[in-house]
Amino acid sequence: MKYVFPQNFFWGSAASGPQMEGAAAVDGRKPSIWDHWYNIEPERFFDQVGPENTSNFYYQYKEDIALMKQLGHNSFRTSIQWTRLIPDGVGEVNPKAVTFYNHVIDELIANGIEPFITLYHFDMPLSMQEKGGFESREVVNAYVLFAETCFKLFGDRVKYWFTFNEPIVPVEAGYLYDMHYPNVVDFKRAVQVAFGTTLAHARAVERYHELALDGQIGIVLNLTPSYPRSQNPADVKAAHIADLFFNRSFLDPVTKGEFPADLVEIIREHDFLPEYQLNDLEIIRQNKIDFLGVNYYQPRRVKAKENLPNPEAPFMPEHLFDNYAMPNRKMNRYRGWEIYEKAMYDICINLRDNYHNLPFYISENGMGVEGEDRYRNEEGFIDDSYRINFMKEHLKWLNKAILEGANCHGYHLWTFIDCWSWANAYKNRYGLVEVDLANHYKRIIKSSGYWYKDLAQNNGFCID
Repeated sequence: MKYVFPQNFFWGSAASGPQMEGAAAVDGRKPSIWDHWYNIEPERFFDQVGPENTSNFYYQYKEDIALMKQLGHNSFRTSIQWTRLIPDGVGEVNPKAVTFYNHVIDELIANGIEPFITLYHFDMPLSMQEKGGFESREVVNAYVLFAETCFKLFGDRVKYWFTFNEPIVPVEAGYLYDMHYPNVVDFKRAVQVAFGTTLAHARAVERYHELALDGQIGIVLNLTPSYPRSQNPADVKAAHIADLFFNRSFLDPVTKGEFPADLVEIIREHDFLPEYQLNDLEIIRQNKIDFLGVNYYQPRRVKAKENLPNPEAPFMPEHLFDNYAMPNRKMNRYRGWEIYEKAMYDICINLRDNYHNLPFYISENGMGVEGEDRYRNEEGFIDDSYRINFMKEHLKWLNKAILEGANCHGYHLWTFIDCWSWANAYKNRYGLVEVDLANHYKRIIKSSGYWYKDLAQNNGFCID
């Protein structure tokens, strides 16, 4: 079987500034919430490895971009760190950061690699979090100024912008489930953060379009299809509710300009509606995205509630459904995530049929594995055939969706080089290229890197 993709398809990888740049406390960069959280609770991080220990891209971007070209990349997504460009969140722009990001963008373009730039990838400046993060209108305003600064500085060369990466994650992890800083467990505050983020996004889209730059702006959403345990109406309803909370809460307002009516009704019924101003909803309605980034890693499986929630417990979305572990599911046991490749197809068809078939890119998809060193072969590099198989099986379903009319224009693997991954640090490796933790300057291409080069050069792949 031969799987061929459309002409001018974007093949590349994705990363983020805070996860790969390093140089966390040099050249004017100031602390983010990750630096602060590590300083006060290092035990919450795997092996107590903090955000200063990343992949050294700040110093090795030329060599790394040359490696990207060697591995067939014609595009690469990364982010601009707010803490590096405007270290206090508002106010003076850091000239050393401007020089660095200009050099990165120019180097990518010189190597035939299209830069896809994300503005916010979980890295809230500590000074902004102290003002309330996206609960605060002051911080929303500061983010919009940061976005405008980026557009004016780099928009002559960057043609593809994303306002946020996975905005549901800070809501879930930071304000519901005590997984990320600020470690809040409060549904009402989570709703306020989600609304503030949506408003910040819409205002950044508005500002970008007002500048009339030659490019597109969108957002990256991690879409996790919600599958019911059965077709029993109670299970189907439970899956619908989960989809409202974890997918459509952001997908609908950024593409259709409105929040799902049944989600609004649930939030109103529990008295958790956010505070907002009269024109906020109109701003969200008018400023829809040009294109979408889709991150896909795992599905969500859901069933109807089996027991009533404790009425004294803080409200959570799971008060309305139960998660379901499907028997005999395929798992990435290192990450604890189900591997379900067909969901890639289901996402694409949903966008085709229910979201005006808007243009989109697979902006992340990948497999993290712990202890990869045990797969090192006699030639000295990691033979990660499991990662190659993971890509093949997902790309088969992506190809099928494209042949059936899905408007997908590219695929970005997570990630180019092993990177620091939030509280998981370096527990799981995702890269096409290995970084040596004993010497962050050393890179070794894995088997998947060579396979990816062939994939990109042939604009597809064959399976015997």
